[in-house]
Amino acid sequence: MPKPPSPADLHAARQHLAAIDPALARAHAQTPMLEWRLRPGGFEGLFRMIVEQQVSVASAASVWARLQAGLGEITPEALLAHDIDSLRGMGLSRQKSTYGQGIALAQIEGRIDLEHMQTLSDEEAIAALTALKGVGLWTAEAYLMMCEGRLDVFPGGDVALQEAIKWADGTETRPDQKAAYARAELWRPYRAVATHLLWAWYTGVKRGEIVLDDRAAQALDTKE
Repeated sequence: MPKPPSPADLHAARQHLAAIDPALARAHAQTPMLEWRLRPGGFEGLFRMIVEQQVSVASAASVWARLQAGLGEITPEALLAHDIDSLRGMGLSRQKSTYGQGIALAQIEGRIDLEHMQTLSDEEAIAALTALKGVGLWTAEAYLMMCEGRLDVFPGGDVALQEAIKWADGTETRPDQKAAYARAELWRPYRAVATHLLWAWYTGVKRGEIVLDDRAAQALDTKE
């Protein structure tokens, strides 16, 4: 089973990032060290990410609880044992029901092995995941970060991450996905650690727990 990076590994990675990039040094100085907690992986982990897409946290939790009650165990076999209408009765949309059953079938047929993705490189794993209908690039990257603890995956299309990069760099405009990937090249082989740091920094600012310096605050106030 994948293991999350240890606190010592995270500390060393953040120290490295702060040393090579002044923009991340500011975020690092303002953001407490956080534990990297892995979510469950495998089929259950990927399917849950599909369930959570484009809905609120509360709505996703409610649907997931209904699925657990209705299916008993979240497995490919359990999902395929119910038709689309039955899954919709548990709160899942028709589209997500179709995606979930497609992923379940791919797992059973051996077209993907979600229980042993760690045998693949980051690039191979992303290619395998995005070959599944309903799994976009962000979902694949987030799965590898959050469920497998990979240290060099970077979800460049994430809007909150792009906004945090804008603040860190003190720029007037938020980088698009292509620009975010290019900006993150400096952070290899710890791009996922940089992502976690910037997400935590972004959340702290939004909650009022972190006050930006003048340069970042100016970027925060800039309207695109």
